[in-house]
Amino acid sequence: MDMKIIAHIDMDAFFAAVEERDKPWLAGMPIVVGADPEGGYGRGVVSTANYAARKYGGIGSAMPISRAWQLSEQARKEWKPQVMFLTPNLSRYEETSARIMKIVAKYACVVEQTSIDEAYLDMSRYRSYKKAREAGENLKKEIRKKERLTASVGIGPNKMVAKIASDIQKPDGLAVVLPARVVEFLAPLSVRKIHGIGPKTEKELARAGIHTIADLQAMPVKRLAFLFGENGKEYYDRARGYGTDELSAEHERKSIGEQETFHNNVSDMKELLRHLEGVASRVFARFLKSEFKSFRTVVLTVRFADFETVTRSYTAREALSKKDELTLHSTRLLMPFFDRRGNPQKKATRLLGVRIEKIA
Repeated sequence: MDMKIIAHIDMDAFFAAVEERDKPWLAGMPIVVGADPEGGYGRGVVSTANYAARKYGGIGSAMPISRAWQLSEQARKEWKPQVMFLTPNLSRYEETSARIMKIVAKYACVVEQTSIDEAYLDMSRYRSYKKAREAGENLKKEIRKKERLTASVGIGPNKMVAKIASDIQKPDGLAVVLPARVVEFLAPLSVRKIHGIGPKTEKELARAGIHTIADLQAMPVKRLAFLFGENGKEYYDRARGYGTDELSAEHERKSIGEQETFHNNVSDMKELLRHLEGVASRVFARFLKSEFKSFRTVVLTVRFADFETVTRSYTAREALSKKDELTLHSTRLLMPFFDRRGNPQKKATRLLGVRIEKIA
């Protein structure tokens, strides 16, 4: 049986790194890419923070932008360099990502791109971990030379191990986990490193005295099954590094989307429609700049003032390619939220998002 060698590549603080590369005057400064902080009153979130910014109280992805601003102000009062808050330039990031993925494809027989800045590579053709490591080093060097960006690479016997390994030595890391050392590699790590274990499950495991993967490895499978049902067997397997090693060659971007968080909650129909048209226009502008020619599905996201989030979608029988079509279907999806069908309590809206899918 042929040996499976899987790699995971993760670009380091990708959005912020692209901004720093393209704007030399930002070099070495703490950078946050995301919503406008509006002096601490912004309502969006952080998309990416570079490693300098992460030192300011743990600023990171998905953190409320208002909290990131507070932490940056606290750091500024301590005479630390001021955080630069930047608006995302998604078209620029996508262009850079496309070039990087072309480089990545040279080093693997199959590439599964999972996001704009991450991908799995089947490197089994190298037939040894030593040669796979050399390929990983060359891949990182080529990206650094051609794009002036750094990446972290993890190599292991399957996707799960490779992804965990890529995160171990970030930024600009390269970690190789041999099959015989998987259990040893995983043992000291937190159970949160295992895919599928979030904060809620972490607390449940902690109540059973399980904090590290070593604790999980020591627990009999029958005991885990008793405590956690069907998930118990899955935790048992993942703690030992068992995971899928099959990659999908389908790695094209599957959607294009934009969203807008309002400074003040909005109830007025005309104002919401105006915002919707703006969001849809930005989506269509990105669609025109992409390599795609059509789409079939339009998705609308509405987040109310109480943070309840509702998604609705429409899929056309035939391909769509015009801005008017996108605006029309987005508007039709929004209309029920103006009456009891979609908004029986007449709640104000905090966020609108539009996304197109089934693009070709």
